[in-house]
Amino acid sequence: MAIAVKLPTVLRPFAGGAERVEAHGTTVGEVVAALDPVLRRRLTDEQGAVRRHVNIYLGDDNIRDLDGLGTAVRDGDELVILPSVAGG
Repeated sequence: MAIAVKLPTVLRPFAGGAERVEAHGTTVGEVVAALDPVLRRRLTDEQGAVRRHVNIYLGDDNIRDLDGLGTAVRDGDELVILPSVAGG
């Protein structure tokens, strides 16, 4: 299944400047695992968990509120990657 992954500006240099990349999988975890390793390292830690400062949305829902990396995706879905913003 082809899943679009929309990247924020800060991650685009790790995807050749692309605003959007495509990966295949039936779960969010499979899609993330299918990304280029340089980009994937920015999203996940050494154990493969989503980094604390990274939010991944499927539609309007943060995958942390769903089944995390086990969240099912369908052909044509879009994941949106949003880094957390801190500061005051």
